[in-house]
Amino acid sequence: MPSKKIFISVAGNIGSGKSSLTRLLADRFDWVPYFESVSDNPYLKDFYGDMNRWSFNLQIYFLAHRFSIHKEITDKQKSVIQDRSIYEDVEIFAKNLHKLNKMEDRDYSTYTNLFAEMTHYLKPPDLLVYLKADIPTLQRQILKRGRDFEKNIDMNYLKELNDSYEEWIANYKFGKVITIETDNLDFVHSETDLNNIIQEVERTLLIDLRLFT
Repeated sequence: MPSKKIFISVAGNIGSGKSSLTRLLADRFDWVPYFESVSDNPYLKDFYGDMNRWSFNLQIYFLAHRFSIHKEITDKQKSVIQDRSIYEDVEIFAKNLHKLNKMEDRDYSTYTNLFAEMTHYLKPPDLLVYLKADIPTLQRQILKRGRDFEKNIDMNYLKELNDSYEEWIANYKFGKVITIETDNLDFVHSETDLNNIIQEVERTLLIDLRLFT
C-alpha cells in the first residue's frame, strides 16, 4: 500500500453495511475508523416519529457532527476510513427530505447554503466505497440490527434514497469510486467476500498515481 496518508469514505443507504465494512477495513489496513453518530444522536428517534417536524434539526445535527469529524480527519496524520461522508447529507438525505415535502423550502435553502459555506474548503476522500443494495436487503439488515426507531422505516423512503444514491454516484467527481453490489455478499461472515473487497480497494489505491505525489 502507498505510504502516504489515505482518506476513505464508505457510502450507502441505511442498512447497507457501512459500519461493518468500515470496521473490517480499518482492522485490515490499520486505518483509524470514524463512525456515524447514532446512539448519541438526540434527534433520530423523534425524526422517525415525525419527519416533517424534525428533518431540519436532524440534518443540522449531522452536518455539524460530520463537519467536525471531517476537519479532524484532515488534520490527522494516519490514514482514516469514515462511515458515511459529509457529502451524502446534502446530496442524498436533505435533498430527498425536501423532495418528499418533509423539509420546507426555506429550511432546505438555509441548510444547503450553510453546507456550501462549511464544505467549500474541505478535502474530499481519496476513495469512495459505495455499498449498493436492493430494498429487501436493506430491510433485512435494518431488522437484524434491531434499532427500535428504525423498525417502521417506510419502504418508499428507502427506495427514494436508493434512487438519489444512484444519481449521486453517477455524477460523483470528487475522486475515485468503487461500487460494491452487496445483495449476494456477506463480507461480515465470509472471508472470501471480504477479501474480494479488500483486493479491489488495494488495486484501486495502488493505481491511483495521485497518492504517490
